[in-house]
Amino acid sequence: MSPRLVLVGPPGAGKTTVGRLLAQRWSTSFVDTDDLVQAEVGKSVQQIFIDDGEPGFRLVERAVVSQALSSHDGVLALGGGAVLDEQTRADLHTLPVVWLEASVADLAARVGMNRDRPLLLGNVRAQLTTLLADRADLYREVARWSVDTAGRSADQVADAVEETINADAHAGGSS
Repeated sequence: MSPRLVLVGPPGAGKTTVGRLLAQRWSTSFVDTDDLVQAEVGKSVQQIFIDDGEPGFRLVERAVVSQALSSHDGVLALGGGAVLDEQTRADLHTLPVVWLEASVADLAARVGMNRDRPLLLGNVRAQLTTLLADRADLYREVARWSVDTAGRSADQVADAVEETINADAHAGGSS
């Protein structure tokens, strides 16, 4: 069993919101791996970062993502940094992955000063600029498709994801 669709992208790209919409449209389940990490540890993502640091969070995230990729058959949203793990990237290569792209300006407007995003505390725009510079190639590496979220509502992004996947399927690509 493997996910019907995996969404990747930076914090604020809309993975959770769009993932829920797609799961609802397709009458399937939705899982956000950040929620699974919180359930596994019994703490918020922010508290895990405070108590265990980013390495502690990434260790739990890796195990949770591996399990979700092998057992979940609906729509799966990965935490923004899940692609930092080499094994996760390898696991994603055969799966239907969409990268939700967004500009720093759009991401900053969406996440604002959200304290639930511990990697973005402080100068949000600077943090996002660095994060995108570090991760864009990784998102590109694992994604079969990419969808630009700029200027689109969550419903419009979900429409674009469906159109992109369907166009590829009709063109003879695998989905």
